[in-house]
Amino acid sequence: MEAKAYLKYVRISPRKVEIVLDLIRGKDAGTAMAIIKNTRKAACEPLEKLLKSAIANAEHNFGMDVSKLYVSECFVCPGPTLKRWLPRAKGSADRLLKRTSHITMALKEKES
Repeated sequence: MEAKAYLKYVRISPRKVEIVLDLIRGKDAGTAMAIIKNTRKAACEPLEKLLKSAIANAEHNFGMDVSKLYVSECFVCPGPTLKRWLPRAKGSADRLLKRTSHITMALKEKES
């Protein structure tokens, strides 16, 4: 049994989120929280909230033991991209792509 948590339409590029997710994949929930808190990346703030939500879901909905939880699965998918325009020299314009992310995190209990 696994407890999942989702975070959708986060205004950060999926490429930036993936860097932090690679650090915590397969780690204990407590260790993953410590890694997120001590990593200086923009994606850490929303990921900390997501991990707390997944832990709360596991404890409340499934009655899992919090000390035995580990991050079994975590991935990011691109969300819709906001297209904006930036004026440039000689009357031209550049396109700005403001990317969004959909993040999924699943926690499982260790069998030991």
